[in-house]
Amino acid sequence: MEKSFEIAILGGGPGGYVAAIRATQLGYKTVIIDKDNLGGVCLNWGCIPTKSLLKNAELFDKIKNHSADFGISAKEVSFDFSKIIKRSRDVSGRIVKNVELLIKKNKIERVNGFGKFISKNQIDIFDNDGKKTNSIITDKIIIAAGASPKNFPTIPVDRKVIITSAEAMNLSEQPKEMIIIGAGAIGVEFAYFYSVLGTKVTLIEMMENILPIEDKEISQTLEKSFKKRGIEIHTSTSVESAVVKGKKAHVSISKNGEQKELTADIVLSAVGVTGNVEGYGLEELGIELFKKHIKVDKKTYCTNIENIFAIGDVIGAPWLAHVASAEGINCVEEMKGLHPASINYDNIPGCTYCQPQVASIGLTEAKAMEKGYGLKIGRFPFMASGKAFAAGDREGFVKLIFDAKYGELLGAHIIGSEATEMIAELAVAKSHGATYESIAKTIHAHPTLSESIMEAAANANGESIHI
Repeated sequence: MEKSFEIAILGGGPGGYVAAIRATQLGYKTVIIDKDNLGGVCLNWGCIPTKSLLKNAELFDKIKNHSADFGISAKEVSFDFSKIIKRSRDVSGRIVKNVELLIKKNKIERVNGFGKFISKNQIDIFDNDGKKTNSIITDKIIIAAGASPKNFPTIPVDRKVIITSAEAMNLSEQPKEMIIIGAGAIGVEFAYFYSVLGTKVTLIEMMENILPIEDKEISQTLEKSFKKRGIEIHTSTSVESAVVKGKKAHVSISKNGEQKELTADIVLSAVGVTGNVEGYGLEELGIELFKKHIKVDKKTYCTNIENIFAIGDVIGAPWLAHVASAEGINCVEEMKGLHPASINYDNIPGCTYCQPQVASIGLTEAKAMEKGYGLKIGRFPFMASGKAFAAGDREGFVKLIFDAKYGELLGAHIIGSEATEMIAELAVAKSHGATYESIAKTIHAHPTLSESIMEAAANANGESIHI
C-alpha cells in the first residue's frame, strides 16, 4: 500500500512528535513513522521514567533520614523495589498514551514500523521481521531518529550484568553493588537513585570532576554531597576493561599509571550517546554525516539534500529533549516561510535531577575567563534562605556570572533542591540580556527559593542584604 504526504517524520520522540503537531497546525498533511511507542527514549526510557525513580528515592530519603527533623516519627521505613520500578513504567505508559492521543487529535497519520529511504521522496516501511508493509511518498522528510548509548569494545554490554540506562531503570532485583562508568547526568542520576536505596555505588569518571560540563564549583559541591552519602568516586580515572566472570563484573581502572580492579553485581555504562544513523539508507542516499551524526544547517535543519531535514539527538549535541522539540518547531516553521528566530545554542538550560539538583545555563566561570571577560560573580547560599530553612533543604547555592564591563548575565549555575525549576527564570533573564542590576532590582516574592537569585545578583555588586 502506498500513501502520499507533504511531510513525513521519521521518529516519534520529543523532536519528531512535536514537529508533527506543529506541521499539522501549519496545514501540512503529515505522517509520523516509528517502530516503537511514541515519545522516544525520553518518554519511554529516559526523562520521564527516570524522574519517577528519582522522586521515589527522594521521598524515601526524606522520610527515613529527615522525618525526625520535622517532628514526624517514621519507624521501620522500607520500600518495595519492584513497585518502585512498576510505578516508573506506569508513569511512562500514561505519558506515552497522552502523546498518542495528541497525534490522533491533530489528525496525524501514525505508521508503525521501521522506515528506510528508497529515494529522497520515498520511505518503505518494514515490520520487526524485516517484511515490507507500506510505502510513503512525501514532499519533505524530517529525520528525528534520536540516539543510542555508545558502545565500547572494552565495555561489552550484555544487558544482564553490563547494562545501559534502559536496563538500569527496569531491573528485576536491586543490586547490592553497582559500578557506574561515566559521571555525566545519566550516571549521576542513577548513582543517586541506587545509593539512596542502599546499593553500594562506585562512580568512575575520566575527567577531573563529576558532571564535567558544569561549573567546577558546582561539580565539586555535588561530589562532596555524594561522598557523604557513601558513594565511592574515582575521577581522572580511565576504564581499561570490563568483563563478566561468573555472576560478577570485573572492572579494571587506571589513574596516574596505577591500575586497580573493582567488582560489582552490575556495571552501568553511561558514557554518552551516538546518533541513530545506521539502517535507514542514509549513506546510500548520500546524506552527509559528521562523527556519526547527520550534518545540517542549524537555521533551517536541512541536510545536503534539499527536501530532507534532521533534528534532535541524531544531529548531535546538545542531546536534550527540549532542544529537539525546539528544533522540530523551528524546522517546520522555516519550511512554511515563517522565518523564526534561530535557536541560540549558548542559551540552553541543562538539568540533572539528583539531590541536590543541578541546573545551569550559559558560560561557566572557566569558560567566561577563557573568552576574556572581566567578571563579577555573585553567590547566595541556601543556608541563608528563609524558605530553604523552613523546607529543610539548605544544601547548595546560586552562582551568577556577569560581565564586569556591561553587567550582562553570562552564566547561571544552581545546586539545590529545586534547581531544575529555578533555572527557567534565568533562561528568560539571559535571553533578554538581563544584568545584575535588572535582576537584583526585580522584586521577588518572599519567602521563596527564587529570592536567592535576586540576592546572588545583588551580591555580584556587593549589595546582598542577607549575607
